[in-house]
Amino acid sequence: MSQGLIPVTILTGFLGSGKTTLLNHILKADHGERIAVIENEFGESGIDNELLVQDAGEQIVEMNNGCICCTVRGDLVRILGELAAKRNAGTLRFDRVVIETTGLADPAPVAQTFFVDEDIGMHYLLDAIVTLVDALHAPDQLREHHEAQEQVGFADRIVLTKTDLVPMTDILTLKARLMRMNPRAAITEASFGQIDLQEVLDLRGFNLNAILEIEPDFLTDVDHAHDDDVSSFVFRETRPLDLARIEDFLGAMVQVHGPKLMRYKGILHIEGEARRIVFQGVHMLMGADRGVPWRDGETRESRMVFIGRDLPRDLLLQGLSQSVAPPRVNH
Repeated sequence: MSQGLIPVTILTGFLGSGKTTLLNHILKADHGERIAVIENEFGESGIDNELLVQDAGEQIVEMNNGCICCTVRGDLVRILGELAAKRNAGTLRFDRVVIETTGLADPAPVAQTFFVDEDIGMHYLLDAIVTLVDALHAPDQLREHHEAQEQVGFADRIVLTKTDLVPMTDILTLKARLMRMNPRAAITEASFGQIDLQEVLDLRGFNLNAILEIEPDFLTDVDHAHDDDVSSFVFRETRPLDLARIEDFLGAMVQVHGPKLMRYKGILHIEGEARRIVFQGVHMLMGADRGVPWRDGETRESRMVFIGRDLPRDLLLQGLSQSVAPPRVNH
């Protein structure tokens, strides 16, 4: 990369498009590089940090309590500055940075950071904006959410996910739509996060002049707002949950309120289960898998994040609280 600058990849995409899955693939791949990860979640508490593999010495920094493109943008500048200072001092080794934005982020203000902040521009080079597009939900998301459109419009590379759930004719229609929205960005596909790293890293794809052609105010316009009816909340519970109860309740909620549930994910502490249960969903699609074991002496806590429109918060909290496993009776 030019003049020894640290390459930065912005990984964006709407809620549930598979950013964390792809990021895990990047971290686990045999590329011989150390990667500093900066991730941001929309809401008061983060989950993704626990979903990421952390056994290769990566530096993972999490920012909560706001969207990376608005309230915590100052934190992004601070964190990038601290990482560069530690790298220069020899206390931290990394070769590149990947920034994973919240699914509700407009990538433009994030990219701005590398051009309007002189100190950041002296250390970092914005390599590319990589946008993940959920092939199953993209038609509705692109119609209903300005952020989804912005993410496609600013992409240097578009990665289609969940193509196994969509007929080929629909995929071709979506690709044609994406090409009309952004003819600059090549389109590729990822299956369960698996992708050739040459498709997403060292692209040298970000072209400021091209961006200024489509958005002349790119370097000066920093306004960004989320739809007022999009909100998030977190459910926490240290008592173990009953697996059958939580499955039945969430299944019923998804059937009734799935269209409102834009994204939901969490770490579950299940009665009798030695491992975390990793739980994720988008609208009507929901799944779970076993995660890493709970460590000895670690506080076992269920944490679930829900993001959506007009969320039935009270109903969700009530049902989740009633999913606690009954106390054991010792005879």
